[in-house]
Amino acid sequence: MHHVVTLQDAVTAFADWKEPTSAELDAIEQEMPLILADVDLLDAKIVTLDRTPTELDARRLRRARRRVLAERAALANRTAATSLPGGAA
Repeated sequence: MHHVVTLQDAVTAFADWKEPTSAELDAIEQEMPLILADVDLLDAKIVTLDRTPTELDARRLRRARRRVLAERAALANRTAATSLPGGAA
């Protein structure tokens, strides 16, 4: 007879003491503008799934795409600026 045993880590993976670290929370906070821009783009795409996009829908999609690109560039610039030792070269 084989006994089925669970692993302790798998059972306690979501225990209260396994919270995100402050560094992980800071990284999420830094990426939040990009996350929100991606959500807006997804919302704009969802609206056009079951119908032909109107001119207003097309503008909303273009605006959401531009915002995502701008937030990606801003995040890349912030990340690059913080990773350079001694500031910008």
